[in-house]
Amino acid sequence: MNEVRALTIFVRTAMLGSLRKAAVDQGISPQAASHAVMQLEKALGVQLLRRTTRKLSLTEAGQRLLDNASPALGLLSDALADARRAGDEINGPLRISAPRALIHCMLWQHVLAFAREYPGVQLDVHFDDRFTDLVTDRADVGFRGGSLPAAGTVARRLVPIQLLICASPDYLARHGAPADIDDLARHRCTGYIHANTGKLAPWAFQVDGEQVYREITPALCMNDIDAEAQTVLAGEAIGQLGSFSAVPHIRAGRLVPLLLRHVVYLEGIYLYYGRRTEQPLRVRTFVDFIVGRLEGNRQFFLEPGELEQGRSGP
Repeated sequence: MNEVRALTIFVRTAMLGSLRKAAVDQGISPQAASHAVMQLEKALGVQLLRRTTRKLSLTEAGQRLLDNASPALGLLSDALADARRAGDEINGPLRISAPRALIHCMLWQHVLAFAREYPGVQLDVHFDDRFTDLVTDRADVGFRGGSLPAAGTVARRLVPIQLLICASPDYLARHGAPADIDDLARHRCTGYIHANTGKLAPWAFQVDGEQVYREITPALCMNDIDAEAQTVLAGEAIGQLGSFSAVPHIRAGRLVPLLLRHVVYLEGIYLYYGRRTEQPLRVRTFVDFIVGRLEGNRQFFLEPGELEQGRSGP
């Protein structure tokens, strides 16, 4: 970049016939312009300008460099201007990576709303429950639940995740509610198989201020969080569901939260992306759009008053 800068100053000096005018044109001091040209001459091993007290003139080598460099610098200037315009245009491709578990219950309605508001943005949405990064996914923006994304990205925490033990009213009418954690052993429970490891996830509980894990023998296990939620809604089993999935059903009376004194908080759901200053306008616009709709959205977690009220229940 220094050589391109020096070459640009040389070309402007030759065209304007003055180092001072070239310096003004480039927004630098005459001393800086003179130093840049001298450094270019030193790097090339040839004299480019003849300097006298009255005027500047090109040497033969300087004239050849001017003839060869001017068209190339023009093309480079056009390319840079085009890149800047692309960064300021809303239209264009936007690749989004998100877990299936989040897209259906939480994100998809907002992605569709963005598509309606910005029809010139070509959305390319990839669903994957494995933990990957923006580089691996070749994505502009990603979502992740549970823990912070890898270093090198900007992460915005949208909402907390609570792990809520839930059952449908129909299940509770037929089987009753568990009195405590140990009582879960006599109930039909769901199990979730991690996409990354293929292993059955233990259930997590808050006990005496500490987070503990228990192996719960599942009556039905699956590797899809949405299917697990549907199984619990159908009254087939008790499940430990993420609040982003369960809370709308709890507030609608389709699910009943259980054992709320043992609710576990995970780190949250994050929106992550590269450094904002390097993102095209469409990426920055999507980030602002999602943050405005989802950051702190109480639709996806139980508030303290609801948790306290629920502790007096099952």
